[in-house]
Amino acid sequence: MNNVLVTGSNGQLGSEIRELANSYSDYNFYFKGRTELDITDFNIVSEFVEIENITVIINCAAHTAVDKAEDDVESANKLNHLAVGNFARIAKDKNIKLIHISTDYVFDGTNHVPYKEDDKTNPQGVYGRTKLEGEQAMQTIDPANSVIIRTSWVYSSFGNNFAKTMLRLGNERDELGIIVDQVGTPTYAKDLAKGILEIIPKLDNDSVEVYHFSNKGVCSWYDFAKAIFAIKEINVKVNAIETWQYPTPAKRPFYSVLNKSKIENKFQIEIPYWRDSLEECLQRL
Repeated sequence: MNNVLVTGSNGQLGSEIRELANSYSDYNFYFKGRTELDITDFNIVSEFVEIENITVIINCAAHTAVDKAEDDVESANKLNHLAVGNFARIAKDKNIKLIHISTDYVFDGTNHVPYKEDDKTNPQGVYGRTKLEGEQAMQTIDPANSVIIRTSWVYSSFGNNFAKTMLRLGNERDELGIIVDQVGTPTYAKDLAKGILEIIPKLDNDSVEVYHFSNKGVCSWYDFAKAIFAIKEINVKVNAIETWQYPTPAKRPFYSVLNKSKIENKFQIEIPYWRDSLEECLQRL
């Protein structure tokens, strides 16, 4: 029996793993939110792992408020960087598996072909920088049977996300301006959750490995919004706007498409096309 600790359990990905938990009888899950387990305290986490005989940690916890991170560097650093180092030390000390979720924001978004795992990183804001520092801390400590999974544009039927925001605004307004010059791939958190749970028994690596996971295909935020409204048959006019017309405190990558061939080939998992997954999610909403 694998005793699995899932941190960030109230977020989109953690909630999707919780939904799938009953389908994985070989796993005994411990779901912990931010108020239930202080992941920034090494001793608290280490003691919990010891008492519950945890064999796998899935770290979904993060400071994901990209714009707020610009003014709250300390919190972002604790959650995105220092806590990851704690998990890596514990995983190495106790010889347990660690799956850590990272982000496309470790790149600067200037590519024109999908990012591979070994492409040069160059984060443009506090969120991306602290997430990269978390990756680096984990790689320096280097626990065996551990992986970093970078993902992008996550949405779900749980939590706050672009898809749910569009549904709300589409029913409140007659017209919306959506950014067209930022390109990436939406990731349905349920698909990522399935992928994570499928690879756990297959982890067998001496050093930390980095993988990319998002759904298949490419779109802009404009395309994403148009698809949401078409699937839900919401009649709203969508205008394509450029990034400069919607300034934000944190700089967004213009290109966030991730190459998924490494994780597909290594673990033989199938990744759905983004619009197919979007339809499934919207049916739940």
